[in-house]
Amino acid sequence: MKKVFVVIALVSIASWTLTSCGGSKKETETEETKDEAEAPELAEPKTDSADDLIKQGQALVDASDCKTCHHPTNKIVGPSHTDVAKKYEFTKANVSMLADKIINGGSGNWGEIPMSPHADLSKGDAEKMAMYVLSLSGNKPKD
Repeated sequence: MKKVFVVIALVSIASWTLTSCGGSKKETETEETKDEAEAPELAEPKTDSADDLIKQGQALVDASDCKTCHHPTNKIVGPSHTDVAKKYEFTKANVSMLADKIINGGSGNWGEIPMSPHADLSKGDAEKMAMYVLSLSGNKPKD
């Protein structure tokens, strides 16, 4: 009986790990391809608003390991996301700079403890995450 329970637990953990690490990416690509095929030929490409990008960034942050070291309002290992938002103006240049820090990691701006790199993130996703963090100060993008 114990062996059956252990096997079920291991299968559950493996399934959860695969789905939380991008296992559903194939489905998303298929849906996107289907949507493109059904779209009218002369349709203008849809651009997401800043609010849409911020919401996408929040979803990416919530699904990532950010909360291991960061909290929206309290300092944990790294600064709170609100403190980061207060330190940096909400500009394209700062979004890009913070996205690079998310991807490459770094240290020195907030103390001696380095931030681990997240090299698996795309620049676009990291920028959405940075936009979400910068939005926590209540500011909107300036440019």
